[in-house]
Amino acid sequence: MFTSKQRANLKSMASTMKPVGQVGKEGISENLIESLSGALEARELIKVTLLPAAGEDGENLAENLADLLHAELVAVIGRKAILYRRSHKEKIEHIVY
Repeated sequence: MFTSKQRANLKSMASTMKPVGQVGKEGISENLIESLSGALEARELIKVTLLPAAGEDGENLAENLADLLHAELVAVIGRKAILYRRSHKEKIEHIVY
């Protein structure tokens, strides 16, 4: 869990990011999980678009996605979810929030 200050800092970092993936009418697939997991491992902080065609409420969909990715849900803004997971890679610069 993040404090409100940490959450605000991560949200500001993500504000200029482009989404790395989207959840559409197919829902959350295994390929999507693998792709987003790789992105989290490389970047630690990602933004995902939650299309209305997914049929589920954006907040619930984002929470399910975070659980499947073993990531922290930073925020859901409209139909965009911001996710954070600390990378296991040692030779990258980790996000300091």
